[in-house]
Amino acid sequence: MTSVAVQPTGKPVARVNGVMLTDRDLLREMMTIFPYARTHNGFPKGQEAMIRQGALKMVEFEELVYQEATRRQMTVPPQKVNKAVGDFKSNFQSEEEFQQYLKSEMNGSLEQFRKSVRRSLLIEAFLKLQLDLPSRVTTAQAQDFYTKNSKLFVHQEQIQFQTISVMPPENASTEVKEKARGHMSEVWEKAKMTTTYEQFGLLAEKYSEDDFRVDMGNHKMVSRGEIPDPVAKILDAMKPGQVSNVSQFGPYYVIFRVVQRKPAGKTPFEQARVKLQADLQKEKYNSLRSSLDKKLRATAKIEEL
Repeated sequence: MTSVAVQPTGKPVARVNGVMLTDRDLLREMMTIFPYARTHNGFPKGQEAMIRQGALKMVEFEELVYQEATRRQMTVPPQKVNKAVGDFKSNFQSEEEFQQYLKSEMNGSLEQFRKSVRRSLLIEAFLKLQLDLPSRVTTAQAQDFYTKNSKLFVHQEQIQFQTISVMPPENASTEVKEKARGHMSEVWEKAKMTTTYEQFGLLAEKYSEDDFRVDMGNHKMVSRGEIPDPVAKILDAMKPGQVSNVSQFGPYYVIFRVVQRKPAGKTPFEQARVKLQADLQKEKYNSLRSSLDKKLRATAKIEEL
């Protein structure tokens, strides 16, 4: 993967109501979006522009939020700022390392650093009031959604199974394919003697050539309708714990073992509640955030440089 390295210089990238934002602000947000940039020596070449644009919109939004919080005369207690400063400093191995950070990111100014911390806390407090608290979904609200959208919680039969696969190249010679068939027959003699998930899984780890071998050949619980028809037909005839004969799919040979079946039915509210509340809250939060962003931008002057 080709990477694009980004070196900040303090160059202006945007002006929000007269306040300049620099490529340092932009890079920090890009790192938040794609933290792997530190280990990949930059951003994926094909995604760098998209990551950059997303980060630019985010730093503009944060500046608008900060300005609105300031306009409303919101404040952060000094003791909270002090604690946040202390917590941040504890991430450094030494005072020298922290001073190096101040020099490279804050022009060597501790006061500028404290202002940056205060700004972050003010943005956090504003968003908590405007987004976090209003987006909370109660159990009663989740129950109401569950009742009105009951079809969403009805599921097909679900199946969990394991596989052992031998996968010679599609253009392999007849000799190679026959050797693969013979090898799979030997593996099947061992597989049909297994009686537990672990026993079959150890064979998968040792002999299988598909990607599931790293997890004992396990395919996590999946709806029957999502399983390819040729595989579903094989699994339909099997009971939990049963091992199939060797099946051939093109040049590949596969042995299946059914782990468990979950009958078709409806997920009870209590089982669905936690994820449902989280999903509804995320949806509500994103909607409120989008509305806030539009509202703040409507009266702002933003120049992207």
